[in-house]
Amino acid sequence: MAKFVLAGKADCPYYAKAELLADYLQKNLPHFRVHKITQHPDYWEQWLAELCLNNGWKHKKSPIIWRELLDRGGKGLLIGGFNEFMEHAQDYYNVTSAMVSAQMKEIASENYETHIEIQREEEHIKNSFNPLHVWITSALLPPCYNLIPILASGEIFGMNNEIWLHLLDSAHCMDSLSAVIMETQDLAYPLLRRVTMHTMADDIFKQANVVIVLDNAIPKVDQCPEEYIKMVTSECAKYGALINQNADKDVKVVVAGSSYVNLKALIIASNAPSINQHNIVALPTQLEFEAKALIAKKLNTQSAAVKDVIVWGNINGINHLDLRDAKIYQFESSVWGPPTFSRPLLNMIYDRKWLKNNLVQEWRERREHRSGMSAAHCIAKVLSWWHKDSDTGEIVSLGVMSEGEFELPAGIVFSMPVRFQHGDWQVCIQVTIPEEMKDILLQAAKELIKEKAIGLGLPQEYEINDKPSEQTVIEPSSVDLLPKPDVENSSVLPMENIISEPVERISSPFIENISDQPVERISSQPMEDISDKPVERINSPLGENINNQTVEQISSPPLENIRE
Repeated sequence: MAKFVLAGKADCPYYAKAELLADYLQKNLPHFRVHKITQHPDYWEQWLAELCLNNGWKHKKSPIIWRELLDRGGKGLLIGGFNEFMEHAQDYYNVTSAMVSAQMKEIASENYETHIEIQREEEHIKNSFNPLHVWITSALLPPCYNLIPILASGEIFGMNNEIWLHLLDSAHCMDSLSAVIMETQDLAYPLLRRVTMHTMADDIFKQANVVIVLDNAIPKVDQCPEEYIKMVTSECAKYGALINQNADKDVKVVVAGSSYVNLKALIIASNAPSINQHNIVALPTQLEFEAKALIAKKLNTQSAAVKDVIVWGNINGINHLDLRDAKIYQFESSVWGPPTFSRPLLNMIYDRKWLKNNLVQEWRERREHRSGMSAAHCIAKVLSWWHKDSDTGEIVSLGVMSEGEFELPAGIVFSMPVRFQHGDWQVCIQVTIPEEMKDILLQAAKELIKEKAIGLGLPQEYEINDKPSEQTVIEPSSVDLLPKPDVENSSVLPMENIISEPVERISSPFIENISDQPVERISSQPMEDISDKPVERINSPLGENINNQTVEQISSPPLENIRE
């Protein structure tokens, strides 16, 4: 088969004459094929120079015609301009052209108008195809595998936004990544316009609207923490520079993972000065959701009912679980209300021993069973809050660049309470910090500054000079057990007004109105002083209705035996 390529300026008369001859040959010869390329006159010379440079040809006029060697491969065989093509047609096919100059000019004018119209259509199609460019690093990790269907479904960015997924990983992972792309295409999501794979290069993060940074460096065997921090810093510094160079200026960068998440977000922000630091965040959301799940299990309710749980500090290091402002909705108890009605969470947890000694331990152990599904859900949840103008008013945790809030040092990424509203987030500066909690947050800040000093090679005197109190016990994770009564949202008196010692608190929800006295001072009226008239209905603690019985027949355990 003979395939010829005919290229020229859109308004060139000789291109028009060569085009008519090529069409005649294609129509009358079964194995003759022609491919046409027109260029705007303003761009013709540059296009022709690049074409000749790539193929080693010398040609300066319009048109240019060459033959593609389909049967042998390699570069095309240059035929030349219009005259050379006419000679080739006469010699091989005994065909020539008798087109006069006036007709050549008329067809050239029509070609130019057609070319302009095609350009307009292509520009319109290009403008209508404006997908969100979503980049994911370390794309072979389980969180990415679980995240792709959520991103493509429209659940996060809405049903009117198409997305272009860019999966980034190392060069030796390309075969496995190709399999992931094949599966993604098999999903046939209508909003998933394209999926492409990339390796580390100077053009990564091009046009990025969202960048999701997963764990990008795996520690080597016997690698000390300092060396690993430096390796992470080097990798994230490259990410930051390329995001700064190639990404959209309003790009949102979400950093997730299980190692040095705060530091990664800080290094990316430091190397992307043209990107708004407000748009680069680290995610403690998985820790927050894990704590909610444990508490919901203890209270025999669903995790979504637990709100306003705060994780402070270093996401993968010293952090603090704060339940002082936490609330629970739709909790089955003696007090009910509409869906918006909430109760202070700490007032609903009567097992203070579990809350003080076991919650944090179970919280840590839960991290050992992560498989990627919950991490993907947490990333999707934060992106959804951020993109869909969430205005729920819920307090959530987010690792953000500190600007001195809560008397914390500036210049570190610190997990703190925020609210997402109108497509943005704001730090909840109205949250108070008790004195005993400040030491823990100070230790977390010191740890983050030490990581920053190691990663950036800063001198040791960059650390905070203040020392924590000797009485403060700092653990990798801690929980704040100081309740903050919410009298406005609850008709129940705070438990602290009933009994002062947590262990001695009465766990029954049916004696909420007992005055704030210790149990041993509560006395009941002798049974014989009570009239023995029948009682229409007596509500027992078990919720049973006892009808038409005398009081003498009813017995209950002494109050002092009611314990947690």
